[in-house]
This record gives sequence, C-alpha cells and structure tokens, in this order.
Amino acid sequence: MNQLLPLIVVVPLLGAAVLVVTGRRVRRPVAETTGCAVATATAALALCLLVSSSSGPLIEWVGGWRPRHGRSVGIVLVGDRVALGLATLVSLLVVAVLAYSWRYFDEPPRRQAGSFPALVLLFQAGMCGFVLTGDLFNAFVFFEVMSVVAYALTGYRVEEAKAVQGALTFGVVNSLGAYVTLTGIVLLYARTGELGMRAIGESLDARGGPDALVLAAFVLVLTGLLVKAAAVPFHFWLPDAHAVAPTPVCMLLSGVMVELGVYGAWRVYWTVFGGPGGVPAADAERALVTLGVASSVVGAVMCWQQRHIKRLLAYSTVAHTGLFLVGLGLLTPDATGGIAVYVLAHAGVKAALFACAGILLDRYGSVDEHELYGRAGRLPLVAGVFTAGGLALAGLPPFGTGLGKALTEEAAGGPLTALFVAVSAVTGGAVLRVTARVFAGWGPPPLEDSAYETSGEREEPETAGRLGRVPDTMLAVPAVLLAGSLATGLVPGFAVGVGHAVDEVLPGTLTVPPHWSAAGVALGLLSSVLAAGAALYAVRRPARHPARDWTAPLRRLHSGHIGDYVAWLLGGMTLLGALALPGFLTG
Repeated sequence: MNQLLPLIVVVPLLGAAVLVVTGRRVRRPVAETTGCAVATATAALALCLLVSSSSGPLIEWVGGWRPRHGRSVGIVLVGDRVALGLATLVSLLVVAVLAYSWRYFDEPPRRQAGSFPALVLLFQAGMCGFVLTGDLFNAFVFFEVMSVVAYALTGYRVEEAKAVQGALTFGVVNSLGAYVTLTGIVLLYARTGELGMRAIGESLDARGGPDALVLAAFVLVLTGLLVKAAAVPFHFWLPDAHAVAPTPVCMLLSGVMVELGVYGAWRVYWTVFGGPGGVPAADAERALVTLGVASSVVGAVMCWQQRHIKRLLAYSTVAHTGLFLVGLGLLTPDATGGIAVYVLAHAGVKAALFACAGILLDRYGSVDEHELYGRAGRLPLVAGVFTAGGLALAGLPPFGTGLGKALTEEAAGGPLTALFVAVSAVTGGAVLRVTARVFAGWGPPPLEDSAYETSGEREEPETAGRLGRVPDTMLAVPAVLLAGSLATGLVPGFAVGVGHAVDEVLPGTLTVPPHWSAAGVALGLLSSVLAAGAALYAVRRPARHPARDWTAPLRRLHSGHIGDYVAWLLGGMTLLGALALPGFLTG
C-alpha cells in the first residue's frame, strides 16, 4: 500500500492537466463532471489508505531514494493516520466545493470550461502533498503550490478591481511568509545537513541544547505557517481575501487551508523542535497560547462588528484558529486530540455557512446584513442550515465542534475554559444575529450607514444570474456538510479513533479516551445560550454608528493597506521571538 501514497497527489495533478488541455474543447458539464470524478477518486484512495494505516504509518521514498548510512536526499511521504485523515478531509471538501459550484460562474460554455475545476484540483494536490510529506523543504514547496493556486482562485473574477486587490494582498503577505519560512529551512539545513523533518529533529537533539540559530529557525519557520493559519497579527489578509474571493474558494480557504497552517505548526514543532535540542516546551507553550489568545479575542471582536457576511465568517475563522492554537499550545495529547476533533467538525460547519452566504449572493446580489434585512424569508432550508451552523460554532452538543471544544476545555481548565466559552458564544451569536435579521426580519430595521467601509452591499452576483429557484446542488452541499459535522460528535468511537491517531504521533498517551462528559455538555449549552442571548439583544436595539464604537481603533488597524500588513508581519515575528526567548536565556 505504500506505493499508492504518491497517487493522492498525482491523481489530482493529472486531472488538472487533462482539464487544462481539453478546456477549450469540451462543454462545461463534461469538465465539471471530470473534476468531481477526479476529486472523488482521490478521496476514496485517501480513505482506503487511512483504513490500511491502522496497523502503522505508511512510508514511501519517492523514486526509491532511500537513506544510506543514515543520510537521505530523497522525498519521503509519511501516511500516518493524522496525515491521511487530513488528506481525506481535504479531498471530501474539494468534492463538496466542486459539486456546489456546478455551473456556478457566469462564463461562456465553451471557453476555458475546465479552468475553475482545474485550479481546484491543483489546490487539492498541494494540500494533500503538504500533509503527507515528511520533508521540510517539500512541505514548503507543496504549501507554496497551494498558495499560488489560492492567489489565482481569490482573484478569479479578474474583471473586478477589488478581486485583484484582494488577491494581491493575499499574494504579498503570504509570499513574505514563504520567504521567511524558506530562510528558516536554510538555517536548519546549514546546521544539520538534513531536510527530512524527523532527521532534522534527531540531528538537533544529538548536538545538545538549543542556541540562537535554533531560535531564529523556529521563529522564521513558524511565522510562515502562522501567516497561512491567519493567526494574529498575521491575519489581515484573510478577511480581505474572503470579501472578494468567490464563495466556493472561501469554503476551501476557511474550511481547510487555514487549518493546514495550524497543522503545520503542530507537526513541525513536535517533529523538528520538540526534542532536547529544539525549543523548550515552556517557551513553545507561551508563544502558541499567547498568539492563540490574541487571535481568538481579536477575531471574535471583529466578527461581531461586521455586517459584510463573508467578512464576518472570515473573522470567525480567525477567532477559532486562535482556539486551535491555544489547544495545541498546551502540548498535551488530551488537548491536541480535542483540537483534532474540533478542526474536523469546524471545516464542515464553516464551509456550510459560506455556502449559505453564496446562496444569498446568488438570490439577492448582496451579502450585507443590513441591506438583506427580512428579505430571505422564502429560503427556509437555508435559514435552518444557517441557524444550525451558528449554534455549531457556539459549541452546541452534539455537534462535533461542541465535542472538540469540550475536550479541549477539560484539558485546559481555568481561565482558558472561559475563553473558549466566550469566543464560541460571540462568533456563534454573530451568525445567529444575521439569521434573525436576514431570514426572520426580527427587530427594528438597522440604521443606514453609508460610511461603513465593509458593508457588502451592491455586490455583483457570482453566479449566472439565477434569481429564481436555488439549484439543488447549492442547497444539498451545505446540508450534507453540516450533517458531517454533526456526525463527528454523534458517531460512536469516532472521537476515540481521532484521539488514538493523534496519540501515535505525540509523545505520551491520552489520560482519558475522548468522550462526552457532563461538564462538557453543560459548557456547550452555556455558550449556545449566551450566543442566542447576544443575538437577540443585538437585533432588538439599533446598531451603533462605527465612529461611536469602542472597537473603532481596532477596526482602523485593519486598514487594507499592504504596507501596514507587512509592518504587522514583522512585528509578529519580533513578538514570536520575544515569547520564545526566555528559555534560551536561562538554559
């Protein structure tokens, strides 16, 4: 089975090549069917290998370049259950996105018919390659393949100036993140002469305690990964990109790409820097938890302030990324197992919510909460999915998000539990507020405010102008995604399997198999009640003018200027180094 690992990357690459070659010669239904078939085949292959890896990780040296005398120059793919589980998640979400976008864009039927599915398949190949590679340099290469395709997908509506601007911001910030990551890899290679993650870690451990070069490499590599994860203060590109990217692209960016940045930080720390020659656990915990808390608080506050629905959901992603970093930063198998369940469920919920936002844009040409006030009452299924999605973000049992949140809260304890409850309540409440205003027309009509900089009104529909019946595929996909998130919390043994998969990678063992507890259910219900209460409070009172809002200084930091975002990236690198420094000074 080891020999089949490269096919998870090769199959979507070949599918994309076929679509590019035949794009001008086939009709759109053929191209879109081909894209769905290739993505489905990749998902089935990843799932089969995931089942086969239960007896141990699958390892394949591509091209037969195996290590000699303890040294390696080849590319290694490592198919443990965590990596193959993420490859399966990525592929399934790609299938959902391609099904959702069936005849989605308003394009001539025989002109570049396969361009969008080809780009999505390239994106899938980059994501799968990133989670499977055991080589640090090739992890960088695959992540940049993914990023380059993401630039093109973000600016897919190239005829619109704001789409080009959003893609440019995305490209500049993420490219700088890539450069600093590559610099960190160069430092590690100079020190160890290795590029394999496990080989680098073993070489660092053999050389004794950490030094300034190891600290610099840690900061540089982690910075690039946290840029992709949209952690504060590296997050500014994410809401700008989501505001202009086509809805199916937003489903991928928030559903899996951001989570892969978090996964990369976790994998690199434990494989490269987690030993005695790397970064001390206390320093890594301080850095990850601090940035996680900042991300969750800033993301939640900014999420609540948005009326542009896609930006609202984007800031919700920033907030939950912060929670993921907090859980991983605790550096315990119990917390990491909880975050793994949380990430799997969050992917389905967030993709479903973006799919619903796309339906609103299709029907009404707007994603402005105020402009859509009371207009979407004829979409009961969409309203139901949006309501359930908001409650899932709030951590309502038995959704998988609630289970992951509960498991992490139990491992964290104390003030961090309060953080999880508050952030979940605010982000879930923001979604429920949109539901109450847009679908039910509750509360007084929102105040008109033409000065609001991110309203989302007068948007151009992304679809072919269908203002009548919503296509069945656009309705079915978010319902299925939400059902998948529900299943992660309900299926017996699923969370236990995820926990054991994480346990295979981390040192130490789970103290308790992941399960629902009375305290976890109570905290999930509490955050859900708080979310519903916050939403009701918001819709029963007129919105404040932004100029009189206490969050105005924070909002002004999100200026949209690339130069400001680059400055924040440099500031974030400095902060990350300062947080990781104390252990090196005392060691």
